[in-house]
Amino acid sequence: MTDFMSVATRSRVMASIRSQNTKPEKTLGSILFKKGLRYRKHAADIPGKPDFVFRSRKMAIFVNGDFWHGWRLPVWQKKLQKGYWTNKIQRNRERDRKNYCYLRRRGWKVIIVWEHQLEADKAGVVRKILSVYKGKNKTRLRQKCIRRSDTASYLRPSIRKDPPFIST
Repeated sequence: MTDFMSVATRSRVMASIRSQNTKPEKTLGSILFKKGLRYRKHAADIPGKPDFVFRSRKMAIFVNGDFWHGWRLPVWQKKLQKGYWTNKIQRNRERDRKNYCYLRRRGWKVIIVWEHQLEADKAGVVRKILSVYKGKNKTRLRQKCIRRSDTASYLRPSIRKDPPFIST
């Protein structure tokens, strides 16, 4: 598949994509701040550099972009250029899973917020975050953390309609 953009245009477009302080992060951060929650952003000493960290509660929130973190990857994977993008997104998913499991094993509550969920229901997202923050959410783990050296063996693409919103 050939690229329809020139090399210079593609370079400019890709350079404009940010990994921190994205629109979904800013939106969620603004809402959490208005609710009185104080957090640290992108803590480099915590695996995965969570977007929001509440150290006293051992709680980490990751705001995942739908494309970069592979939401419903099996559905739209065929549209990607074979090789590079599929491999990149798969590596992102594997790295995310390792980081989430690492934190959970050490007693952290990990909340994953997907970009589309935040756009569709901000109030619901914040309500769930607040319930975990206040200790009212007693849900069980939805994602199992399996200790293996080969993470790819247990990272099967999800075929469910919607991946788990919150896993603590």
